[in-house]
This record gives sequence, C-alpha cells and structure tokens, in this order.
Amino acid sequence: MTTCRPAEFAATWTVASTIPGWLTEAQARLLFDTAHELSERPLIVEIGSHQGKSTVVLASAARAMGGRVVAVDPFVDGRLFGGASTRTKFEGNVAAADLDGVVELLPDYSTRARTTWARDIDYLYIDGKHDYWTLSDDLKWARHLPSGAPILVHDCYSSIGVTLGVLVKVLPSRTIRYERRAGSLALFRVGRPTLQDRLRILREVPWWLRNVAVKVLLRLRLRAVAARVFGHEGPYDPF
Repeated sequence: MTTCRPAEFAATWTVASTIPGWLTEAQARLLFDTAHELSERPLIVEIGSHQGKSTVVLASAARAMGGRVVAVDPFVDGRLFGGASTRTKFEGNVAAADLDGVVELLPDYSTRARTTWARDIDYLYIDGKHDYWTLSDDLKWARHLPSGAPILVHDCYSSIGVTLGVLVKVLPSRTIRYERRAGSLALFRVGRPTLQDRLRILREVPWWLRNVAVKVLLRLRLRAVAARVFGHEGPYDPF
C-alpha cells in the first residue's frame, strides 16, 4: 500500500531517517499511513522508543490530527539500550522535530505501566523487549483499543520470542486478526479473525525460519554465507 500523503510522509522521513534505529522507510510508511486512518485526536501508545525514530513518525501523523503519542520506555542501562544517555537522545530528537508538545514520555516498563493504565487508546505499536513473555503481556494493551484499531508489532517473524508469542497468543485468538507486514513490521487489527487471517500467519513461518538461520550465521560471523544463501546483506539482524 502506498502512502496517501506523499509530501507529508517525505518530510517526516527526512527527519526520522537521521535518527539511529531499526526502522526501514517502508516500515515507517506503514506506521504513518495506518496512523492517518484514525479519527480526529487519536491517542497512540508506542511500546519501546529507543532514540525516537518511530516516535517521530507516529507523532508527526498524530499532530496532523490533533492527537498524541504516549512513548513507553524504561530506558534501562545496558550495551544495547544505553539508559539515561538514550533517554537524553530521545528527548533531544523529539524536541528537534518540534514534537515535544505531542509526545508524552512514560519512563516505565510496559508490563508495569499496563497494570495501572485506564485510558482508551486508538493505536498500539509494540517494539519492546523481544521475548515471549513480554510480547504476550504487551498484547494485553489491546483491551483498551476499539474494534478495527491497528496493532503493529516490530520484529515479528524475525525475533524468536516475538514470533512464538504471535503463534501462541494471536494465531488462536478470537479478538486479533493479522493483515500484512512490511519487512518484520506486522499489522494486526482488533477483530474476529477468519480462517484466511490465521493462514496468513502460518504462511509467514518459512520467512521466520529464514531469518532465524540468518541470525545464526551472523552470530557465527558467517556474513558471506548469509549473503550468498539468503541474500542478507550487512551486519545487522533482519528487521
């Protein structure tokens, strides 16, 4: 699906693309376009913000409709996450994009924040901790969404923990249906799934297994093999 607002998205991506993070242009377009399908003054919840790449995309779309983004991220210390320094970069990137009036930061674990959350939301983006248990809990935020609302999950059919969570929690679900993906960014919606919706999830399993194989090769420092056998270029995991 192509963007329905090419000029607006192009301007947004010009800013967002300079922010470090694991989000392709096609994935940013899916986030942006799906947000623009919402009604006026939407409330978007983003789980996992890192330095704000996806936050800027979502907040740019929300601002155009008078909405807001709640960015849920504990900014824990560690090699991959950076703790306080990453939070500083996140806040700086949001401010540089002139979106600090649109973004509300909730510096907490999504699993803990969910237990006290009481507001209705219109859009859920999950890119938090990529293990089975956290993804399973993050999907519970969907109870605050109306029928037809989008649930976007990053690193779906790429991360072992996330994909297992989808297979166990979403495949048999009666309230979440799978629609499509852009790379590893999968679009689900609140609604009763059909048999075809369930089969679409199963058809992604070979691509998931391919990505797991690529990850193994990268861990073994066999990038050349990953490129030759699977066409995967670069040092990063598939996303």
